[in-house]
Amino acid sequence: MNLDDTSVGGTGHEPASPATASPATTAPARRGLLRAALTGAAALGAGLALGASPASAVTTAPRHRPGTPAEALRALEAGNLRWSAFRERHPDETPAVRQALIAGQHPFAVILSCVDSRVPPELVFDQGLGDLLTVRSAGEVLDEAVLGSVAYGVLELAIPLVLVLGHQSCGAVRAAVEAEENGERLPAHIQYLADEISPAIDHTKEGDARVDATIDANIRLVRSRLGAEPDLAAKVTTGQLAIVGARYELTTQRVHRIS
Repeated sequence: MNLDDTSVGGTGHEPASPATASPATTAPARRGLLRAALTGAAALGAGLALGASPASAVTTAPRHRPGTPAEALRALEAGNLRWSAFRERHPDETPAVRQALIAGQHPFAVILSCVDSRVPPELVFDQGLGDLLTVRSAGEVLDEAVLGSVAYGVLELAIPLVLVLGHQSCGAVRAAVEAEENGERLPAHIQYLADEISPAIDHTKEGDARVDATIDANIRLVRSRLGAEPDLAAKVTTGQLAIVGARYELTTQRVHRIS
């Protein structure tokens, strides 16, 4: 995978201190309620942990959290290299990590990916509990819920990287292309997906080549739409955030960047 111009160093798991969330424009009380609801309170988590050891009895080494877009990209690249070479480590699944995560989460990347069952981000990038904030919709289609979820990761959890991850043989993209060609409406809410993907359809190609080119064009479209969001754009401008497009190849299990 070539997600960054810098070379990959190590496994992307050196000790570092978790970053704190950036100030948001919502009222402090509302932000506190939102953060508590989505990250979980320590007391509640401890009460639900069946058979868990007391926190005082668990020794936990500092967990690495990449703090810059470049560090986050290197960590994802290293994980995808392990995955594609069948050398997965399945990190951050130990009892100590699970216990530490009761108090809160500090993921280092937002992965906006398709719902396709063959492309689970935690496996594709060989990451574990608390490492990735995953948001999934067919064809990476954006709606208010998806936008709100991405914004939560960036604004409340101070995540430095948003990766829009498309993939080879995307069924949602194919359905959108074929629906436009046939002039037929898709059933129920699936038409909404086709309508959202439609602006990315590449009319310079035909057949399977059109579908394949549209997959890349759709990744770029979603990335540009995210980049146009004022709150996200402000962080991109200051270097605190990168919004990157990438594509997963089913045939090789490798991820490569879409420029």
